[in-house]
Amino acid sequence: MKKFICVHGHFYQPPRENPWLEAVELQDSAHPYHDWNERITAECYAPNAHSRCLDGNSRIERIVNNYARMSFNFGPTLLSWMQEKAPDILAAIQEADKESQRLFSGHGSALAQCYNHVIMPLANARDKQTQVAWGIRDFESRFHRAPEGMWLPECAVDLDSLEALAQFGIQFTILSPFQAKRVRPLETKEWQDVNGGRVDPSMAYRVQLPSGRSIAVFFYDAPVAQAVAFERLLTDGGRLAERLIGACNNERTWDQLVHVATDGESYGHHFKYGDMALAYALKTIEANPEVHLTVYGEFLESHPPTHEVELHEPSAWSCPHGVDRWRRDCGCNSGGHGGWNQAWREPLRNALDWLRDELAPRFEKHGRQLLKDPWAAREDYINVILNRSSENIHRFFSRHATRELNEQEQISALRMLEAQRHAMLMYTSCGWFFDELSGLETVQVIQYAARVVQLVHDLWNDDLESGFVERLALAKSNIPENSDGRVIYEKFVKPAIVTRDTVAAHYAISSVFESYPVNARLYAFSFHQEDRHMFTAGAARLALGRARVTFEITKASDTVSYGVLYMGSHNLNCWVHLNGHAEAHDQLVKAAHEAFDRADFPQIIRLMDGHFGQTQYSLKNLFRDEQRKLLNQILATTREEIDAANKLIADRHAALLRFMADLHAPPLQGLSRAVEVVLNSEIRSQFEGDQVDAERVRSLLAECQAMKVPLEREVLSYAGKGYFDRLSDRLLRTPDDVGLLQRLIDAARLARDLPSEINLWKPQNVYFDISRTLRRERLERARQGDEAAKLWDSHFVELGEALGFSAPAQPEIQEPAGASAGKPAEAALATAS
Repeated sequence: MKKFICVHGHFYQPPRENPWLEAVELQDSAHPYHDWNERITAECYAPNAHSRCLDGNSRIERIVNNYARMSFNFGPTLLSWMQEKAPDILAAIQEADKESQRLFSGHGSALAQCYNHVIMPLANARDKQTQVAWGIRDFESRFHRAPEGMWLPECAVDLDSLEALAQFGIQFTILSPFQAKRVRPLETKEWQDVNGGRVDPSMAYRVQLPSGRSIAVFFYDAPVAQAVAFERLLTDGGRLAERLIGACNNERTWDQLVHVATDGESYGHHFKYGDMALAYALKTIEANPEVHLTVYGEFLESHPPTHEVELHEPSAWSCPHGVDRWRRDCGCNSGGHGGWNQAWREPLRNALDWLRDELAPRFEKHGRQLLKDPWAAREDYINVILNRSSENIHRFFSRHATRELNEQEQISALRMLEAQRHAMLMYTSCGWFFDELSGLETVQVIQYAARVVQLVHDLWNDDLESGFVERLALAKSNIPENSDGRVIYEKFVKPAIVTRDTVAAHYAISSVFESYPVNARLYAFSFHQEDRHMFTAGAARLALGRARVTFEITKASDTVSYGVLYMGSHNLNCWVHLNGHAEAHDQLVKAAHEAFDRADFPQIIRLMDGHFGQTQYSLKNLFRDEQRKLLNQILATTREEIDAANKLIADRHAALLRFMADLHAPPLQGLSRAVEVVLNSEIRSQFEGDQVDAERVRSLLAECQAMKVPLEREVLSYAGKGYFDRLSDRLLRTPDDVGLLQRLIDAARLARDLPSEINLWKPQNVYFDISRTLRRERLERARQGDEAAKLWDSHFVELGEALGFSAPAQPEIQEPAGASAGKPAEAALATAS
């Protein structure tokens, strides 16, 4: 009887892209990171790709890729974001799947996932099929193989969903044991009741489907998964390994599988250093001759189902009421808001269902004029989403168009398919999971719906907004000022809607502060500058121009003319006009230039109003990132004045504050705040520059301690991370630079003295890679008497010590059969992002 162990992580973030910009905008709640995708990547996804294993002295012995030895799935929309924003982490994930195939008899550790995390039992038949097809195609494009298994969002299941998986060749999925109703051996007819999570999770089970197909399901070990997620099992990798190994039952007479499925964010985001605990546990299990580390595909190949199971349907792992959490007020919520209800869930879903069902017949009717089979084209549209090049779009239409389409017909077809894409994105499960209608995740799905409404209007001039908002108004907010869905739509959704006018205004306004090339790309829009005039007088600026703007998703384009009058500070007016006449534009440029030379701003405004109309735009109409960027530019002088005033106060009275601290007297609040601002600003600026003055930083920290000045720890940590990341990038480019090695040594030693933990993840990774690659050649040169190589190696060893590695670092480090250390305590090195 053999014992097998598998750990599965479900790595997922809801799509957060602005539906019009196709990019994630600044999210202040993720500060100091740009957005939550970036933050959780730094805290979880990246550390698991380069997880530290420590020796008995809490020093780094090696760095391993956890994904190669665990089972995992990543949400396709998250991987799409990662492809652009964290390509190195995506590459490490892909490489891990290749390595896992070498480890597990040709079976990869990666599983596919339904495309955008919809609750499959609540999706209609077409959406079920497309979600599976898109999830598989996305997986194939990234991992270059067909998936064996697929993760169902929230483990939400019914037979129709399993039929969709089986239809596309998926062999298995993973469910909660509480979703099993009864089981029986394949050769008997007598069923055994396993309600209440009593199913034996040590084997795969067959689900017989109405079509005659079948699919295997694995039921994870709930007590161990619960301990990982909620009982702080990840504070000690040794305990995790013991718990997994201990879950093997010696009374079983068959080969058994112990496996857990948990939120992947547990390994680093929810539990700091959770990735290190996982790394240690996996190595401990791998080194134990009594158990075998495996992945689901490998186990299933050698241990096909011997039992059949019937499921509770519909059911999910995170709702004991079936799938009601995503359609009505069942009592499931995230907690912490006593007195709130989730009665808004049902009218929200009803409104979205109405919108989907209004779109479908329009898509079929008009789509048939351009596409042989509109629904088959939708299923294949994932290939365009993955590659929006003109050549690929041409290949797509060559497969699906009824005939050769002209430019406008292609734009219409792409708009229809985009409407269908957003009609699926609006069902992303997170929109219902949490407690409040006006929450970020719920507003996000309503924004996707607003994009559908806009596309329907652009295509056929049909107004679905009023009907949609009327139904949305039946959803009531728990927050009095947000009232209901109609108010939320007006407050949070409508201002986010991007039109051709607003994107032109953004380009025009930002061009006053930033010089764009003739051909520029802003988010999903490209601009070709046809005409441009900029006039300046002191702080005042006047910009007039014409540009061709193209939305790269649908290839729709317009010519826009614009005028921007900036009068300093935040005083700015912008006007735009679509497809205006070039002659009239030239006349405006001449007249406005003459008025600007006279500083006759009222006349300029009259000219602009007469040419463009009364609609004006301001800094408020900029997209969030650019708005914040320009606001920081505008406030730079104000900030300098405030900093100078605070520094004057601090310089004059810092000694008094120190004296008061010695007497344990309460500080003067105004004085204390001024000193706090000055000291924190100077420490932060040290790490934002090109080179840190370590002695100056230590002196500033001593001042903070003496005057009991609180440090902005998170901001300092983020600035320190940026400094080390920049040095690490340089080291990758110029690994022979001894001076750079010395700077890293000095900075790493300083980092150990800081009261705020600095993220040394990137320099440690770079050091480890160099130690396994370049150092062997450097050592050989040093043995032959090369003095430069000797100097380099002495600095390199010194850097390893400063970064927390076991010394001396060795080239081509061979991972031992066993693991080395397992308790990622808070006192360990700063190795988690």
